[in-house]
Amino acid sequence: MLERFIQDLRTDDPGAEEPAATRARLKPGFAPGAARRMTLLGMLVGAALGDLRPAEDDTVVYASTFGESRALEAFLDSFPDASPTQFQTSIHPSGVQQGLIGRQQSVREVFPHGGGDHLPAQALLTALLAPARRVLLAGGEESGTWLVPAGAASGRTFAYALALTREAGPAPLGRLELVPGAAAGGLSPAAWFELLHHRHPFDGPAAPGWRLRLVWS
Repeated sequence: MLERFIQDLRTDDPGAEEPAATRARLKPGFAPGAARRMTLLGMLVGAALGDLRPAEDDTVVYASTFGESRALEAFLDSFPDASPTQFQTSIHPSGVQQGLIGRQQSVREVFPHGGGDHLPAQALLTALLAPARRVLLAGGEESGTWLVPAGAASGRTFAYALALTREAGPAPLGRLELVPGAAAGGLSPAAWFELLHHRHPFDGPAAPGWRLRLVWS
């Protein structure tokens, strides 16, 4: 059994909030001029992770199925006269990197995970196996537009970041366990976010061969 304790948690579910309104809401949390160069997902993940105050000896694990979907759509929309600006944005560092770069924060290890049918389980396995005293697990998606029906972008926007430790400490928010087993099925990124956002307990399959137990204090 692999186990970690949840010491801190941040989630952001913009819902029907327009992207421009989300950016305006998050902008004060970044250095002047930094937000202008960031993607929507970068601002969401950067804000959530920034609240946990990453330290140099932390390990950061990042999970996003589609990454910067809106930036890619904007670049493709600029054809046949491809926009250099939109191209630059479409190959921007990942959401978690944008937040760390903006704060000039170095960390010992960053393990990014993208795509995959069982992304939450893959990211959790990395986080629970990491030897660092504290692991920051972050992730999120930004809703696309015309890429959504093609299955190439998320249909909703969300972000999360949680701080995990091996020791319980004085007042943990909860506990995560990954248990090997013959469990079938899996946990989607959106379902995983809902468990965190609403602090729902869970005991079920995270991916084939792995069972997740999530208990809140």
